[in-house]
Amino acid sequence: MPSLPSPSAPVSVPTPAAIEVADATKVIDGVTVLDRVSFTARPGRVTAFLGPNGAGKSTTLRAILGIDHLTSGTATIGGRRFHEHHRPAAVIGALLTPDAIHPRRTARGHLSVVAASNGLPRASVAKTIELVGITEIADLEAGQMSLGMRQRLSLATALIGEPAAVILDEPHNGLDAAAIRWLRVVLRQLADSGRTVLLSSHLMPEIELVADDVVVIDRGSIQADATLPEFLSGPDVSLEDRYLDLVGEA
Repeated sequence: MPSLPSPSAPVSVPTPAAIEVADATKVIDGVTVLDRVSFTARPGRVTAFLGPNGAGKSTTLRAILGIDHLTSGTATIGGRRFHEHHRPAAVIGALLTPDAIHPRRTARGHLSVVAASNGLPRASVAKTIELVGITEIADLEAGQMSLGMRQRLSLATALIGEPAAVILDEPHNGLDAAAIRWLRVVLRQLADSGRTVLLSSHLMPEIELVADDVVVIDRGSIQADATLPEFLSGPDVSLEDRYLDLVGEA
């Protein structure tokens, strides 16, 4: 694994763009996957979006990004649906899976395609490669990368447009302890620069260190929506314990 640079979030200050989900309902073959899901991830804050497998997290994130269509309700970024933004990469970046990158494409080649297709300057490629610490593997094909390397490349893809909002689904997967600590600092800097950070993860101790707000979904419905201190409801309660009490996981 290449060495990590000193964390530094994108330097531009974006126009604030909250992520708002309102009465989002998704029915598939008669089964209600999302049941009037509503919450807001706000600029300048890290919102943890938590839930067990199959709870509806991925469906919600995909709806925000315009990948899945809702049966009813809305999901917007900065007051607009994803497809209504002229240059989406400058508004929202996302890491949903590290396997979405073509295995024969290098990191530099992949980011160059992303930059060109979104009207971003060529200089954004080198800048983002340095930001996430993949300079040493910039010309390595994705198929030859470890999971941790692909995760960092996916993070670079999410950040290349210096977006106002970022969605990250399980970004800690494949990262070693040093990279997890580095990511923690990057997430904090993204929020402190005025960006909206919506983060989904099962790594509860890490989430507790970085989250400002907590939204919990289970069986397609929102079970909690509060600031982290409100959710914990006490100084000696861990996020993991409070979460497990709420969703009833063994």
